[in-house]
Amino acid sequence: MNTFNHQPLIIKRILAGLIDYTLIYGFSFAYLFSFGSPDQDGGFTITGLPALIPILIWFLITVGCESGLGGTIGNSVLGLQAIPENGRNRKLLVSESLKRHLLDPADMFLFGLVGIITIKNTDKHQRVGDIWAKTIVVPVKSFETKVSDKR
Repeated sequence: MNTFNHQPLIIKRILAGLIDYTLIYGFSFAYLFSFGSPDQDGGFTITGLPALIPILIWFLITVGCESGLGGTIGNSVLGLQAIPENGRNRKLLVSESLKRHLLDPADMFLFGLVGIITIKNTDKHQRVGDIWAKTIVVPVKSFETKVSDKR
């Protein structure tokens, strides 16, 4: 039985997402401006295999950090961690993390309104990606409390 307090943590979750996506977009724009070719519309383009680099960076910053290190950079800075819905204290599997983050565009739609509404209106305060991946976001200190309670 999961005994974690499912708080909405909306402000922290928004800030964590902002940190992560500022890093992702910052790298992507810097990469595009540094290695892209100017196009007729006044922008820059990258074609071929080099165009996959921003996708790889997105994958590493979201799925890689979450499944490899236990949290994205934003979640780690703000003391949050995504875990399986059952409350088991473990890093997410690559498949769980990938499901969560593939639906980031849906959760961020209308400046995050979709994510905020689902977090506020689901019993475990999950966003759309969390529901699909069967994950929840909890404060890291929840683990420390639960571990010390069992000693």
